[in-house]
Amino acid sequence: MTTRQIFREVPLDVAGNPSNPRAVIVVQEAFGVNDHIREVTDRFGAAGYYAVAPELFHRVGSPEVPYDNFPEAMSMMSELNADGLGSDLGAAAEFLGEAGYPASSIGIVGYCMGGTVSFYAATTGMVGAAASFYGGGIEAGRFGFPPLLELAPRLRADWIGLYGDLDKGIPVEQVEALRAAVAATTFDTQVIRYADAEHGFHCDARPGVFNATAAADAHQRTLEFFSSHLHDK
Repeated sequence: MTTRQIFREVPLDVAGNPSNPRAVIVVQEAFGVNDHIREVTDRFGAAGYYAVAPELFHRVGSPEVPYDNFPEAMSMMSELNADGLGSDLGAAAEFLGEAGYPASSIGIVGYCMGGTVSFYAATTGMVGAAASFYGGGIEAGRFGFPPLLELAPRLRADWIGLYGDLDKGIPVEQVEALRAAVAATTFDTQVIRYADAEHGFHCDARPGVFNATAAADAHQRTLEFFSSHLHDK
């Protein structure tokens, strides 16, 4: 089970053993670091990673927003900005660095808004590989970051993106534009589409959109991608 630690004023939910050979930063959805995100963090810990989920809403008390309260989730997201997110990611990476993990041994995976943040992290040099589950902001920037299409040439890590064709907020055309943009870089990139999956398909706490088959496949692909692209510390 995760334990909550404070590092550089950032609350971190931590799972796994610091002797594990690789680490992963788990980036929350728009609903905060809740039971689902903690369970996902535990899952990576059980898979052999030292896993840490920074609480990105900590400046407003780290609320856990109910999945049916989209207005509150949007309100919490509106409080985020590029400087704060960069600082929080940096704290998570520094925490792992003090545990002995260089950037080449750290992966990052994000869900929903976390998918956008994970893509940004892949441009900073703080991680060796990144995975984005239905990360938006492809054509229009979010949180003060440029659009992902503009960030793509700045990639400094291998990246995999996992998207559902039924996602009402991320059209397939944008996903394919992102595929082309990342393919033009020197890094190994993959874009996986699930024909019958909606936004949030990985979240088993949202039965209305959860797709068990797509979720299991996407999680396994993420583990395989990290296994192939991260180094042992």
